[in-house]
Amino acid sequence: MAADTQVWRQKAKYFDFQGYQIAYWTSENTSARPLLLVHGYPTCAWDWASVWDQLSQKHHLIACDMLGFGLSDKPGSGYSIHKQADIQEALLAHLGITEFDALVHDYGVSVGQELLARQQDGSGAAGLGKCVFLNGGIFPDQHRPVTMQKIGVSPIGFVLGLLMNRQRFGSSFSQVFGPHTKPSSGELDQFWEFIAHNSGNRIMHKLLHYIADRRTHKERWEAALVGAESKIGHINGALDPVSGKHAYDRWREVVPGARHHLLPTIGHYPQVEAPDEVAAKALEWLKSPSTSS
Repeated sequence: MAADTQVWRQKAKYFDFQGYQIAYWTSENTSARPLLLVHGYPTCAWDWASVWDQLSQKHHLIACDMLGFGLSDKPGSGYSIHKQADIQEALLAHLGITEFDALVHDYGVSVGQELLARQQDGSGAAGLGKCVFLNGGIFPDQHRPVTMQKIGVSPIGFVLGLLMNRQRFGSSFSQVFGPHTKPSSGELDQFWEFIAHNSGNRIMHKLLHYIADRRTHKERWEAALVGAESKIGHINGALDPVSGKHAYDRWREVVPGARHHLLPTIGHYPQVEAPDEVAAKALEWLKSPSTSS
């Protein structure tokens, strides 16, 4: 797949979820094992473009822009991690997929944890196999929000939407990358293109609901990891100021039998900053038997 936003837009398909149009993408190898890709905040499924070709060699890829993100509809309210998990399940049902693995990042790690929790309590996601986590607020007490996020969840959070433009976005966003793997101006333009689509930059503060969701559901979502210890793994960019090595260290404490891989020079977006290593490690784990070693 060409790393070109126009080609990406042209390949988008859409399905209806409770009256909202949700954009999604799939790879062509429908006979391979499905792999659900769940993106982060404030970006979208475009985050996976750098690893799409490598991952699609072994898996049938499914990725959507969640509600409020990218090319999907962007209502002014009604967001929750539970609803985003509902969307993932609805997309899989729409495609007739019952068995799948998952690769999740940032905001998407909470969606992945909720899917694991549903599988364990029998309320959904019955066919979820392995789940590979990238950097994100897996443990809310280890999440260190950047300034823009702090503003967004404050009583004046609406100011974030009013002030956010390409320049401010680029300055804030670049801070979470590794010192030697920061996005170029052109790459920032691409990320911003999808954020600003349909005035999405105006609702960025609305999408920060996940920070409160993580605190509310902390016990449920951390228990989901413990219950799935033998089939989960964490690939972590150590220099991420939000959820870097400190979060990786907590992972090793909470689920010592789960897989783990540290990227010492990488920041918050491992799949963008080190796509070859991330794709190779994810494919290795997804191929191998579940293990607690």
